[in-house]
Amino acid sequence: MQPLQFLVPLDPLVAAESVVPFVVLALLLANMVTRLVAHSKHVEQAKASDDAELSRWMPHSITTVLLILASFAFLIVAPHGGMVMAVLVLGVFLADFFEFESRKVEARNEMTMERPKAAVTASLVALLYAGYQTLFFIVEPIWTSIV
Repeated sequence: MQPLQFLVPLDPLVAAESVVPFVVLALLLANMVTRLVAHSKHVEQAKASDDAELSRWMPHSITTVLLILASFAFLIVAPHGGMVMAVLVLGVFLADFFEFESRKVEARNEMTMERPKAAVTASLVALLYAGYQTLFFIVEPIWTSIV
């Protein structure tokens, strides 16, 4: 009996093993798009409001949670690649969290709103690794002939 048998349906997850990296890649792309839209909404909120109270944009929060769950599912089906992906995604989450807090400080002090540079950089690193995990079959013949 597997320890996670009652928490995670392992058989369907193993059956969808080849799809999970593509799901992570798609969620990363969606998360990057929602991050940029959320930033523009935060800029609008800061300009429109006198008290400069920012709120999280729900689609971005949803894609972040789904991305974390998908990276954990990837960790179950591919332990090595999943561990690296999960660490990168958690880094994206932490960068996102602290970027939002710094936007709140900027809005409260009526400073210019900077772009979320750390979260974008962390997302790009995670995107590169997700692309490597999912699209390696494109360069695999060339790679195996060299190595």
